[in-house]
Amino acid sequence: MKRKLSMFLVAILLVGLFAGCSSDSKTSGNGKKDVDLRIWSFTDELKKPIKTFEEKNGVKVELTIVPIADYPTKLKPVLESGVGAPDVFTGEIAFLKQWVDAGYWENLSEKPYNADKLSDKYVPYVFDLGKDKDGNVRALSWQTTPGGIYYKRSIAKEVLGTDDPTQVGEMMSSMDKVFEVAEKMKAKGYSMFPDEGAIRWFTQGDNPQPWVNDKNELQLTEEKMEYMDYSKKLRDNQYTALAPEWSPSWFEGMDKPIKVKEGGKEKETQVFSYVLPTWGLHSVLKTNVKESVGDWAVTSGPSPYFWGGTWLGVYNKSDNKELAYKFVKMMTQDDEFLTSWSKETGDVLSYLPVTDSIKDDFSDKFLGGQNNYQFFLDQSTKITPGIVTKYDQQLDTLYGNAVQQYVTGKKSKKEAIKEFYQKAQNAYPDIKVPKK
Repeated sequence: MKRKLSMFLVAILLVGLFAGCSSDSKTSGNGKKDVDLRIWSFTDELKKPIKTFEEKNGVKVELTIVPIADYPTKLKPVLESGVGAPDVFTGEIAFLKQWVDAGYWENLSEKPYNADKLSDKYVPYVFDLGKDKDGNVRALSWQTTPGGIYYKRSIAKEVLGTDDPTQVGEMMSSMDKVFEVAEKMKAKGYSMFPDEGAIRWFTQGDNPQPWVNDKNELQLTEEKMEYMDYSKKLRDNQYTALAPEWSPSWFEGMDKPIKVKEGGKEKETQVFSYVLPTWGLHSVLKTNVKESVGDWAVTSGPSPYFWGGTWLGVYNKSDNKELAYKFVKMMTQDDEFLTSWSKETGDVLSYLPVTDSIKDDFSDKFLGGQNNYQFFLDQSTKITPGIVTKYDQQLDTLYGNAVQQYVTGKKSKKEAIKEFYQKAQNAYPDIKVPKK
């Protein structure tokens, strides 16, 4: 299972995982677990790497998996007390910036780690996200998770005259062009996207800005406000299949036509494209598509974006820091392991010495033989570092709700923005919210 994680994906992929699910460990005569290293995470993706680490180093590692919804609240008390605390723990993008500043992760910029020397070996935005407010490296990640638009080749050929990813990407290189394609799709009976939420990743446009700037001011940019209008246009012009993200119809539309009710009438429509990141290929599309394998491709949208990611670091009070960092190094800097891991999982790596050596040989049958690895690496270089803040998860949710209020006609655009400002201020009294 891949990872990462919006709150929506968490609800689908991680329900059923149970807190405290640990790997088997040796037991000594007094009943205590005999382990050399303890790791906590919110996902099972470290199981195979841990097995490799155990075999290579002759050690026993205990993995504790805690569901993402409970992870911060269960982890914080043990980190503060040190009782039962892990030697290594992971963080995901939704709460990463809070954790790098919390002081629980070891400062990897200091000796003997000297992680600053690694900066030119990683995708810039990935390395930047692991730094605290003072610029110290606290966590590292082995992966980069840029996104794209996955589309059906057969539909592209029929409607656009080509299925070539470069040409199709050019046809969707701006929101105006996206709507031109959407109109062509509608004329042929297809839906451009499953629902209007698909375009939320393009809200930054060519002006990526953090939700809260250095002056502690909330920034609702013109580009983000335009997203409200784009979303409403998709709904009003019936360019989508009205299949909300992670709903049964959303998954169903990947492989076959789905039924949509419009104006009291029911019709069938087939979805042309899905907006997903790297892991969406392996954890979402490949696990749900049966009939259209090989009929897919991935291309760029109006602007680059990334979605999710897993970082890991060493607990600053660990008694096993040397072994703990050895595991972190294997996951993030070991050429042999990362080469094997990437080829086995399709994970797009952030560690450039390995990606540079393997990127030219990738080909995915699901995508009709396309080298999606090279595509995503190119996209990752276009992502602006420094735009992620600790406020993002909550503000994204609040703004998404405001957009829906406008799209469904429950509020005017002005009313929806006003309510967003009010809720943002209530959620974060410390930030400066525009008085509009």
